[in-house]
Amino acid sequence: MARVLLVEDDDAIRTSVGKSLTAAGHVVTALAAGADGVASVARDRPDVMLLDLGLPDFDGRDVLAMVRAVSDVPVIVATARDDDASVVRLLDAGADDYVI
Repeated sequence: MARVLLVEDDDAIRTSVGKSLTAAGHVVTALAAGADGVASVARDRPDVMLLDLGLPDFDGRDVLAMVRAVSDVPVIVATARDDDASVVRLLDAGADDYVI
């Protein structure tokens, strides 16, 4: 069982992914804003973070930078952005994986 932090602004995606992860036996904290995600990383110390890039308060790249300033939690970027330059930039910035 992993403690998963899911940061996704789309309600339907957040609910669906959260239910699937919970059904697989994980403990999920699902949040819609990047600032809340950074605070949760610092406070709750999840085992892994799933991070969308298109958030209402910060771009996911900025959230990743803030997370890296306070934690080495594995971060998996899960987004629809599929251009090679974005993938490389996020991996270079500290993402552990990038799922389209």
